[in-house]
Amino acid sequence: MATLLLFILLFGLLFMGVPIAVALGLSTTLILLFFTDQPTLVIASQMFTSLDKFALMAIPLFVLAGNFLSQGGAAKRIIRFARSVVGHLPGGLPMSAIFACIIFAAVSGSSPATVAAIGSIMIGAIKEDGYSNSFSIGSIVCAGSLGILIPPSIVLIVYGVTVDQSIGRLFMAGVVPGILLGGALMVFTYIAAVRGGFKKTQRAPFSEVWASFKDASWGLFVVVIIIGGIYGGLFTPTEAAAVSAVYGFLVVKFIYGDLSWKQIPEVIKGSASTAAMIMFIIANAMVFAYLLTIEQIPQQLAAWIIDMNLNKVMFLVVVNVLLLAAGNFMEPSSLIMIIAPLIFPVAMQLGIDPIHLGIIVTVNMEVGMLTPPVGLNLFVASGISGESLGEVVKAAIPWFFVLLVGLLVITYVPAISLWLPNLMYGS
Repeated sequence: MATLLLFILLFGLLFMGVPIAVALGLSTTLILLFFTDQPTLVIASQMFTSLDKFALMAIPLFVLAGNFLSQGGAAKRIIRFARSVVGHLPGGLPMSAIFACIIFAAVSGSSPATVAAIGSIMIGAIKEDGYSNSFSIGSIVCAGSLGILIPPSIVLIVYGVTVDQSIGRLFMAGVVPGILLGGALMVFTYIAAVRGGFKKTQRAPFSEVWASFKDASWGLFVVVIIIGGIYGGLFTPTEAAAVSAVYGFLVVKFIYGDLSWKQIPEVIKGSASTAAMIMFIIANAMVFAYLLTIEQIPQQLAAWIIDMNLNKVMFLVVVNVLLLAAGNFMEPSSLIMIIAPLIFPVAMQLGIDPIHLGIIVTVNMEVGMLTPPVGLNLFVASGISGESLGEVVKAAIPWFFVLLVGLLVITYVPAISLWLPNLMYGS
């Protein structure tokens, strides 16, 4: 009864428009107070101890690094480099935007930031090049979702902390699926452009490719710092986040010179606001997870699913459907904090690799960024393009199905996710 009331309260509050963090905390607090014998002190204790984890320090630092680079001109330089590489192909300009999204996702770690940074520059340019409005919006809004898969990824950090898995392995596991999905979006764009009658144009000279690469390399080097530093054993993911934040500041201030001293406090304040929101969600979600644990809900769910004799294939079907449905209504980090403790014990009993499960969950969250009513990428794209939310949703549909096919492939071919982390860390 307590569990049923918990979920009724939670979704009732969400339906009324209460912020997710408040809905999680309020519904859990009421159930703990009136339906359990837990002392009230446990609420504050769980909130604080849930944030007392070294890995979570990476979140505000990666947010800060991404904001420095996104507001410091790195996006324009990355776009110039992407256009010099693939801009001559049919569909070259939208392909350049997708390629730039892949690169910028690895710099920022945020889907909405990727859509905003690349889309604000490229959506208008793609339309001016003769592509339809839906073509320009759809390609970027879907490619921007890669920001939560390609490392550094805040969503992967949240998953790793929730189920106690290696952040480094999760980061490595996101690389190949991210490249695969980005490549699939580019191939689809190329085919659509060819069918639309767009022709190949003159390739950019090598001098332009090299010049644009050199100009963008200072921003791109943050990826080398993060991945190379973690893999090389120089620092942990949290230390990598700190180094990338300092590096991002030095690049945009002293090398690119794109940010004034007056702008820097605003960047820091914006980053702090975003990080505080994420941390507040995590704190409340961990209290929610604590209540589920003491009520034995994960264990009962695991026993129920096992009694149904579901094999791995059917279990993963159920997981994907559950996450895709829930992703329509909830923000990725908070959804993972709720769902992961429920599905994780079952997955372990069925022999599913926890790192592979993390990538499946994250790709589902990517798709959730593109589905109303809570798809953040849709709102960002609507804001920067001036189109209604309905028009943005329609524009995203073709590329959305490409991501769904990619989700199926990643779900049932574990090697795509596990090859790189196993190569680097051992199986």
